[in-house]
Amino acid sequence: MIQVAVMGYGTVGSGVVEVIEKNKAEINKKSGEDINIKYILDLRDFPSDPYADKVVHDVEQILSDPEVKIICETMGGIKPAYDFTKRALLAGKSVCTSNKELVAAHGPELIQIAHEHKCNYLFEASVGGGIPIIRPLNYSLTAEKIDAITGILNGTTNYILTKMEREGADFASVLKEAQDKGYAERNPEADVEGYDACRKIAILSSLMCGKNVKYQDIYTEGITKITEADFVYAKAMGKTIKLLAQSKEVDGNMYAMVAPFMISYDHPLSMVNDVFNAVCVHGNMLGDSMYYGRGAGKLPTASAVVSDVVDCARHIGKVIMCFWDNEDVELTGIEKASRRFFVRVPEQKEKEALHIFESASVIEADVPGEFAFVTDRMTEKEFNEKAEQVGIISRIRIEE
Repeated sequence: MIQVAVMGYGTVGSGVVEVIEKNKAEINKKSGEDINIKYILDLRDFPSDPYADKVVHDVEQILSDPEVKIICETMGGIKPAYDFTKRALLAGKSVCTSNKELVAAHGPELIQIAHEHKCNYLFEASVGGGIPIIRPLNYSLTAEKIDAITGILNGTTNYILTKMEREGADFASVLKEAQDKGYAERNPEADVEGYDACRKIAILSSLMCGKNVKYQDIYTEGITKITEADFVYAKAMGKTIKLLAQSKEVDGNMYAMVAPFMISYDHPLSMVNDVFNAVCVHGNMLGDSMYYGRGAGKLPTASAVVSDVVDCARHIGKVIMCFWDNEDVELTGIEKASRRFFVRVPEQKEKEALHIFESASVIEADVPGEFAFVTDRMTEKEFNEKAEQVGIISRIRIEE
């Protein structure tokens, strides 16, 4: 029997317990041994909970118990999760986590410590909730040179953009509705400003190149400036608007960013709506593959954590390979990235805009007082210089 501890009995932690208990027969069969939850760590008591007898308040009970071989870290945040995780790995206990903040900040260090102590640090649930994406990058696609990853990695922002498109609603009203339904936090900054997606693409980018991509170096732009008028134009162009997190290797340069993009209806990510997530991976031999599903939520995320528990149980005392070195990648600034841009300007600036943005394609839509167009392909730096001369209302990048 393999003893497991769960650190953090919130939404995901309680889901982990539920998944293990409800699917015990399947999990034990696939693990090759019986899995038993011995401890649940939390500051609170849960007197009416069916697993109240497993709740402890002192992490030392878990870290000092030689019977505990696997720990599920579902606390979130950096402190005290980092300290607890590091001590567990140093003690030879494998850790499975959904904590994207911790993985993005300290992933290579914790992986190295785990390998040095013949245990594992697994984090399938840290990106895309229940969508299997970490494991395919580590195992299924090992014959590939991955040169691009593009994804919708945040369910809250995708829900907001979907509602804005379908109902012609403004950002503020849809955000309030998302908060009322529990899809968005009371403080939604991490979601709507793109910070959550930034940490997730940092993790995927690191696995893509096998080195450390620091989330602090990734250009990040949220959806707070997207308006209902943008969707009127997008519809006229046969496009939709999605918050994309992407990482690409072009001519030896590594680019990574998070920002709203216009994409055509024939783009595979255009059909990813509401709270769903999806990740498109491009390999030099396979071409495109796509991974789709629920990117958040109690049971989808918990299911991914438990899949890592099963993997750890199969490899007690053995290292599961993960190629993520601590050497930092120097990202190329996005000012060198080349693309087309959708632009809105006041109608009185039409002639000036067409003079500065030569060969622009005019967009006709029923938005009074404005003139809109799509630029030729140009670098971000070139666009910014031209936009500054004109004085634009807004711009949205176009993903081809």
